Amino acid sequence: MLRALGHLARLARAGFVCAREGVFAIIDPSSLPPLARFAVSAIRLLERRNAGAAGVRLSAALTRLGPSWVKFGQFLATRPDIVGKQLARDLESLQDKMAPFGMDEARAVIADALGAPVEALFAEFGPPVAAASIAQVHRASVVREDGSRRDVAVKVLRPGIERHFKRDLGDFFFIARLAEQLSAEGERLRLVAAVETLARSVTLEMDFRLEAAAASEMAENTKDDHDFRVPEVDWDRTARAVLTLEWIDGIKLSDRDALIAAGRDVAAVSCALMQSFLRHAMRDGFFHGDMHPGNLFVDDQGRIVAVDFGIMGRLGDTERRFLAEVLHGFIVRNYRRVAEVHFEVGYVPDIHPVESFTQAIRAIGEPIHGRSNDQISMAKLLTLMFEITSLFGMRARPELLLLQKSMVVVEGVARALDPKFDMWTAAAPVVREWIARNLGPIGRAEDVTDGAVGVGRFIGAVPELLGRSAVLVRRVDELTRAGFVLAPETVEAIGRAEGRGNRQIAAAAWIIAALLAALLVKLW
Repeated sequence: MLRALGHLARLARAGFVCAREGVFAIIDPSSLPPLARFAVSAIRLLERRNAGAAGVRLSAALTRLGPSWVKFGQFLATRPDIVGKQLARDLESLQDKMAPFGMDEARAVIADALGAPVEALFAEFGPPVAAASIAQVHRASVVREDGSRRDVAVKVLRPGIERHFKRDLGDFFFIARLAEQLSAEGERLRLVAAVETLARSVTLEMDFRLEAAAASEMAENTKDDHDFRVPEVDWDRTARAVLTLEWIDGIKLSDRDALIAAGRDVAAVSCALMQSFLRHAMRDGFFHGDMHPGNLFVDDQGRIVAVDFGIMGRLGDTERRFLAEVLHGFIVRNYRRVAEVHFEVGYVPDIHPVESFTQAIRAIGEPIHGRSNDQISMAKLLTLMFEITSLFGMRARPELLLLQKSMVVVEGVARALDPKFDMWTAAAPVVREWIARNLGPIGRAEDVTDGAVGVGRFIGAVPELLGRSAVLVRRVDELTRAGFVLAPETVEAIGRAEGRGNRQIAAAAWIIAALLAALLVKLW
């Protein structure tokens, strides 16, 4: 009870801060029902004078509320088609221009994490060049073995940030559980699972050793890509609260004018950004989950360079196939296939006719064809998708939440560079390449090989499985001899079930034997 009161008190404070900063002025009251319109008018009585423009108000409120709320604002900053160009521009200050903490605090964090004073670790250590919700970055230099110097970026964790996140996440869990209890829609969206995913990602994001490992893995995955690269990790100067990376001299993707002045083709950069993201998601199953403009640069060779690997996403084979087939279906307007793959992977209950779901998918896909991308409202498209998935009982998939959010962010960044950017045209080559590689003849041949390897592993594991079964039987025997007694009716029920079970086991054995024989015939 006391814990619930604490959550309610903090949420009430969040509402008060938003009201005080004038956030509710952003809402258009004419679109609200009478009761909600009255509530907004009453709340606005708390608004302080001279609150500033809408974006300034929201930025101020989110900054006061803390890091979790700031991340929400970072997402809105990449979607000018949803919140408007001016508001998105104002919210960009949340990405890398937050108030930094002091140099003495940064030095103390580094010394504690790396076990040595800053002067012993770096030849030079400058003031913070960027400050975000979780950490800030300093430019420094280190001495190589040959005596030359190399510039590095040193990321330092904000003192006390873990305690703040734990408290805010507790509030989010409270809201999610309450919403799932009171609303069928909240249960369908699996809000608690979504917050759990957020909690895991935040925990990983605040351990810079894991971020360094993510950067290293992505660098290995993309080492042969001509249009994307990852900065090198300095493992000797990396710990839980400190991350040291190669310094990147490049132009931020948020600075469109500077890219044009440097002779960069912003349309080509937009296309490369989307294709790189899809390649990482589908080819590697490992993608950057926070690709806002502050984390993306273009280097002197025209390559996109990503930083900040605290939030990463992974996709299994099922999710990668789902993504590829859905995108391909929309690209070639094969709505039947888009609908079928939803059923095949179990995302839509099979109580619904595939024809009806195909019709619903067509309603989403057709409006995006035959128009330039600047005429398409992605916000309206996502709203329609939400309504249709709700109509067909499709539950939210936690493994796809980060992917969906990241795709929207990447598309927003690309459109900010090139207002006529067409996501579908950019995606087509990467999707078709994945389809041909994994669902074509080469992919099928590899599936057969993988199947043979799997059968071999199963056969090799049979002795171990038999050994475990023997141990289990012995332990059950010891348990029954020690006095564990089954009720007579339970014994009778087990006997009846055993008769059925023996027949089922025999049938299953014959089926497995037939499948093995068919596979061996196919292989030899």
